[in-house]
Amino acid sequence: MAKRAVHRRARKILGEEPVALVWCEIRRPIPTPPDDVHRAAGKGRLKPGHHWLLYVGGVVFFFVVIPMMLIDKLGARFDRLLQPRRDRRPQAGEPRNGGRGPVRDRRQDPTNGVFDGDWNLTAGQLLLRWYGHSPNPKRLIMLARDRVCIATSPRRRLSPTKADDFQTVAEFPHDQARVEGEAGQPRGFATFRLRFTDGSWLEVGRLGESDDADHFLRTVSG
Repeated sequence: MAKRAVHRRARKILGEEPVALVWCEIRRPIPTPPDDVHRAAGKGRLKPGHHWLLYVGGVVFFFVVIPMMLIDKLGARFDRLLQPRRDRRPQAGEPRNGGRGPVRDRRQDPTNGVFDGDWNLTAGQLLLRWYGHSPNPKRLIMLARDRVCIATSPRRRLSPTKADDFQTVAEFPHDQARVEGEAGQPRGFATFRLRFTDGSWLEVGRLGESDDADHFLRTVSG
């Protein structure tokens, strides 16, 4: 369960005891908006910040792992070149694409399943400023009796169970936004949607503490 500091901070912000709250994240990368839309919104960042260890890992990957993979691939290709040509011919009934199976359509949902796709509506505008408030990917969704609040910490790193410096970055009355979710979702895969009266929606997941997440989903599904 979130520590007392989190609930105490939430009560201070809301002016009342929260009905439910949970830390969450956008599960997939934010899609790339049109240049003119991004520019009009101030060209804010569309990706979360990363810890310095991630950059160290990237350096190790590029200068150690990739060279080893290339050496291994070159060795395998050299071995194939040494084989007699007749051994390399595909047998009857063998697929000629290397056994990779049918070619799949690589086109993907341009929204990544993150939102409804209209950048001019509420969800799209919220996404355009999502990481401008904080490079940290975690957001605290707080439900009050008459509104839905989104809060975040300005820090790059935080402990969701101990954070006590978060601030509200967006607030919607219940007649403008509602939360949709189902109780009993598998841990690690649970999601819910913020749906707005203009028809737009935003999906989040990676829910925080299990007790908070279960209570939150039971609340919004009731």
